[in-house]
Amino acid sequence: MNKLLDLAAFGARETSLAQAVNSHNLANANTPGFRKDLALYSGPRVTSGLKTEVDLSVGQVQTTGNPLDVAINGEGYFVIEDGQGGLAYSRRGDFRVDADGFLTNGANYRVLGQGGPINVPPYSEINVGQDGVISLRPIGAEANALAEVGRLQLVKAEPGQVLRKTPDGLLRSANALFESPEVKVVSGALEGSNVNVIDSLVTMIDLARRFETQVKLMQSAEENRNSLNQIMKLE
Repeated sequence: MNKLLDLAAFGARETSLAQAVNSHNLANANTPGFRKDLALYSGPRVTSGLKTEVDLSVGQVQTTGNPLDVAINGEGYFVIEDGQGGLAYSRRGDFRVDADGFLTNGANYRVLGQGGPINVPPYSEINVGQDGVISLRPIGAEANALAEVGRLQLVKAEPGQVLRKTPDGLLRSANALFESPEVKVVSGALEGSNVNVIDSLVTMIDLARRFETQVKLMQSAEENRNSLNQIMKLE
């Protein structure tokens, strides 16, 4: 009886963790460039622990017309500061200029150029080329007076390089990714999350039913153990 109770309790715990992963994915279904987590088992589901792995498949790209919305065309990543002096990688391209004049993404992480954080002076027009070069027309300047203010640092993972998602939701690699001229961007477009909402909802229902079954097994095992104890007391 204890064996059944232990297995059911273990299964309920792992299912609860899988529910948390799926719920987090659903909560970020509309987050630009978000990469969903996959809940995986290292062996038979009833005995193996749950682990997570990031799904790096590309999300759908939609045209927005905003010149600071930038989508990577194909493979590649933007480089961002993680807020603690480190580097991380992202596909999130909903860029904006913060109060200090630095280019950031929608999560307020500074976007890095080839020379570090990109400072964007006040402008009346801005453009991001497919090679990541950021050009603008300063306020009050003539129409043809474009100035280059920086170039996005665009990197690509080499074969064998593994990207992992850390608890802060950012992508990192044990070995630094290097800039690649093969990585191109599209201005005025935004890559969405790679979360499939319908699939996630189906998964939510399946996990809820699985959890309910495991709880019932725990209750049944507990009732059987109590009944056995009562019988043993009568002998």
